[in-house]
Amino acid sequence: MTLAETQSSKPIPFDTDRLDHLLDDAGIDVLVATSQHNIQYLLGGYRFFFFDTMDAVGTTRYLPALVYRKGKPEQSAYIGCGMETYERDLGKFWPSTLNLAEIGSQATMKHALAHIKKLDGVRRVGVESGFLPADGEAVLRQGLSNVDLVDAVFPLERLRACKTPEEIDYLRESSERVVAAMMATFAQCKPGMTKLEITETLRREEVNRGLVFDYLLLTAGTSLNRAPSEQKLANGDIISLDSGGNYKGYIGDLCRMGILGAKPDAELEDLLGWIEDVQQAARKAVKPGGRGGDVIDIAEKMLDASPHRKYTHYMAHGMGLVTHEAPRLMNNPRMSYDAYDSERPLESGMVLSIETTMSHPKRGFIKLEDTVIVTDKGHEALGDGGRGWNKAGA
Repeated sequence: MTLAETQSSKPIPFDTDRLDHLLDDAGIDVLVATSQHNIQYLLGGYRFFFFDTMDAVGTTRYLPALVYRKGKPEQSAYIGCGMETYERDLGKFWPSTLNLAEIGSQATMKHALAHIKKLDGVRRVGVESGFLPADGEAVLRQGLSNVDLVDAVFPLERLRACKTPEEIDYLRESSERVVAAMMATFAQCKPGMTKLEITETLRREEVNRGLVFDYLLLTAGTSLNRAPSEQKLANGDIISLDSGGNYKGYIGDLCRMGILGAKPDAELEDLLGWIEDVQQAARKAVKPGGRGGDVIDIAEKMLDASPHRKYTHYMAHGMGLVTHEAPRLMNNPRMSYDAYDSERPLESGMVLSIETTMSHPKRGFIKLEDTVIVTDKGHEALGDGGRGWNKAGA
């Protein structure tokens, strides 16, 4: 099947008025979304199972696209591949125009181009510049010589900034399951076990809890190296598990600490206790209407007043389908964004990752990372267990 023109009874799963307003502010007439996360959001959670963990195929890549006309969602089109007719038969799509045929970035953009040319009055087309292959963009530019192509990442990011109750449930599940997997992994640690073996243990624990394992940043002993390796655990080693696992595409990203076969001494208790104090102080600024930059400033003042300042780093950022998404609370050139939300109020439904990281020159790597939701009445922390020194080993 190449083209299906059928009126869908499936409701549109996002706020079209909000998207229209954001596109209007950006001067965009037609949106062409191509990133996996925005396709998922705009299609109400849909991810094509065949390409869920890969997109390379033959000499090109699977590139789905959703074409959305500002103010006229009934003129939207979804472009996928032939195997997605199975999903069409299950009623997964709301756009009335479906093009489910060829696979490839150029082929997808040719069909997007053909659809856009049917629409009148189009002067500016928004694309996700960081998520559109060069050969696909070239197809659009050549075919729309009298139309401006502009970046649409920002309005799409703002559309996702405040999470729905369903999205918050997914984030709650991902966070709680990641922490539970960490606790199970600490229990299985033993002297002589390698960091590679710990990584594999956590991967299994997350997968067994219905998560997709993304990564583990791991330290042991006094080493500050966070990569999986053949380094072996020894009794008394402190262990940091900083892992991302996702549930239905929503990321649980937290860090918890353990110690193998021993109790933490007074200094270790004090160090982790101070990090906890920073985390809790920052949480107090997480509330609807609160200035976004306060989540950063409160913690930074505590670091500046501490003797641990020179080897401690603090950061807070948005979480959801993407790590480091809106709200943007601080200038972070390493992640290619600025502090757009620093002077803006936090809104109910925003989700933050708050993290305090100590690279102690003698005691090693000590960190807590938490996920906190802005609620109508203040905030809620997700996956909030295991915050102290967890016993590692049997």
